[in-house]
Amino acid sequence: MIQINPTASFAIEDILFCFALESEAAEVFKGHNVLFTGIGKVNAAYELSKAIQKKKPAVIVNLGSAGSSCFQKGDVICCTKFVQRDMDVRGLGFAHYETPLSGLPPVLEYGLLMDNLQEGICGTGDNFEMGHCSDAYNVVDMEAYALAMIAMKENIPFLSLKYISDGADDNAAEDWTVQVHKAAIAYGKILGLIEETEAIS
Repeated sequence: MIQINPTASFAIEDILFCFALESEAAEVFKGHNVLFTGIGKVNAAYELSKAIQKKKPAVIVNLGSAGSSCFQKGDVICCTKFVQRDMDVRGLGFAHYETPLSGLPPVLEYGLLMDNLQEGICGTGDNFEMGHCSDAYNVVDMEAYALAMIAMKENIPFLSLKYISDGADDNAAEDWTVQVHKAAIAYGKILGLIEETEAIS
């Protein structure tokens, strides 16, 4: 069993671990129920929708790297709110980040909390952000909003943990390349899949 919070624990075989890229999972998640969606909201939505129909998971755990100018590199942030940061239809009178006629608010609130982790708001968009300056979100990625929305619509519990690999600034691309391989070890330790001694070795 994996204990996510004091009120929610799940058998390992009932969890769908959802990554954008194999490099974010490394060897730590080998043998587990893992989905690699590819990069971006469209890929994420398509692959998760297929996986839900086939695997019928009890919980979806989204793990991946992200940028932030608010948190430190190496932090793991639990995201429970999500913004579609490249959705902008203000010209037609809609609020910033609101998807027209969807019935959804600009900030989607859906996600489990995990003890002892900082909480964040994830801004998802189909671009690699290198100049983060929004107050609406403090973590940036390219998939989580789509995953959270589908989990919510399918009424499946959703946990999103983001490993901060870069500062969402001019050095973001270089930092991401160096940091991304460390994410799997951090997740393995938090979720109890590997021991501290294994992480060190």
